[in-house]
Amino acid sequence: MTERIVLAYSGGLDTSVAIGWIHEATGAEVVAMAVDVGQGGEDLETIRQRALDCGAVEAYVADARDEFANEYCMPGLKANTLYMDAYPNVSALSRPVIVKHLVTAARKFGAKTVAHGCTGKGNDQVRFEVGITSLAPDMKCIAPVRDLALTREKAIEYAERNDLPIVTTKSNPFSIDQNVWGRAVETGFLEDIWNGPTKDVYDYTDDPTFPPPADEVTITFEKGIPVKIDGRDVTPLQAIEELNQRAGAQGIGRIDIVEDRLVGIKSREIYEAPGAMTLIAAHKELENITLEREQARFKRMVDQRWTEVVYDGQWFSELKGSLDAFIDDTQEYVSGEIRMELHGGRATVTGRRSESSLYDFGLATYDEGDTFDQSSARGFIDIYGLSSKQAAARDHKFDKGIRL
Repeated sequence: MTERIVLAYSGGLDTSVAIGWIHEATGAEVVAMAVDVGQGGEDLETIRQRALDCGAVEAYVADARDEFANEYCMPGLKANTLYMDAYPNVSALSRPVIVKHLVTAARKFGAKTVAHGCTGKGNDQVRFEVGITSLAPDMKCIAPVRDLALTREKAIEYAERNDLPIVTTKSNPFSIDQNVWGRAVETGFLEDIWNGPTKDVYDYTDDPTFPPPADEVTITFEKGIPVKIDGRDVTPLQAIEELNQRAGAQGIGRIDIVEDRLVGIKSREIYEAPGAMTLIAAHKELENITLEREQARFKRMVDQRWTEVVYDGQWFSELKGSLDAFIDDTQEYVSGEIRMELHGGRATVTGRRSESSLYDFGLATYDEGDTFDQSSARGFIDIYGLSSKQAAARDHKFDKGIRL
């Protein structure tokens, strides 16, 4: 029986070139596996047919849109995932669900090897291979594009020489990865970090300079998960999709960042994540009124570590599981409504309410009805500042105090 290799197939340049190379280099038959994570764009049947046209013996598409939204995007939302305080882990969140389906397909077809089309410079090679071996330690991974050291120009030439039906051309040099959580664009003239992005870079968002009238939206959360928009029941997938449209129309969620890749280089990336950035802004605000102060302070550190772990391809790690347990525990009271105004590139919170809110009007008000015991303040300040006062007195004793 001829050996089979399961290839993570996107329909783009790298994985289309990989089909032919794998067969030529190994003699193995290639089974192409595409995973629908809400990337839109081309019809998935078109992508499946392209894989066959490029030499795959079989090609499959798994509909993982709800799975991706529920089991990957929502944990990211609960962790307010923003790598380098900017990037909501658009690609990083999608890799483990793709990995899960790749390993499932490999088991089904009796394959011992899984292949991907990543280069040797990116983060995704790590995410795929660490993820695959975490789920299936017995499996091997190959990366034909990386191992051939193909440049983008060589890959395009290979595709043209073999008449592969690839959209990417020398006049359209961008590398694009997208899913329902967002869109990532790199390469081409963007590699010169002095160059500003041009209009053709964007697809999920309209120009925020000329926005339509402001759009008011109310998002209802239950335990950190969006369950209603403007009073209408929604699934997580529906919430992301609707806010992609509404926030995207206002130009919300454009990100231009030079980020620190796992492999040690800095890389310029353009991201669009209108739904993700709107949901994260709303979720963070709801946490502001429902999380206890010390819990909230510690959670910000956990959120950052969770984000780094996921960015670094450790979705299936022990640490990730432990961080999940803490984050899930913090969401017990993160229920309520956040009202936002979407306009001109900004998602601005204008109202918040929750039955589990820790905000107490009587304690907060300076007007009639104030229940805060201000007579306690002096003693609190004396005790709170005592150690600093003692240290300052010692500094002055040894003539090391702050000079005015």
